[in-house]
Amino acid sequence: MKLVPLGDRVVLKQLEAEEKTKAGIILTSKAQEKPQEAEVFAVGPGTEEVKMEVKKGDKIIYSKYAGTEVKLDGEEYIVVKQSDILAIVE
Repeated sequence: MKLVPLGDRVVLKQLEAEEKTKAGIILTSKAQEKPQEAEVFAVGPGTEEVKMEVKKGDKIIYSKYAGTEVKLDGEEYIVVKQSDILAIVE
């Protein structure tokens, strides 16, 4: 199966959560904070009002409570509006 976003939607693949703190303390899965960094997996065509500014493969930071989580073929994705993306990480 394939996820094809519509309009100004973007499909994200969330990056892995940190398993250690900077001090070297190993975190349990419950203590790990959900990262707000993801990789763009697919991009919709945009709309007349919204020009798409991200492309597949971009690493981005998105709003903490944005989007809808989707599970497809054992993989987890997040579908967000482009306006929920805060920055591209270069």
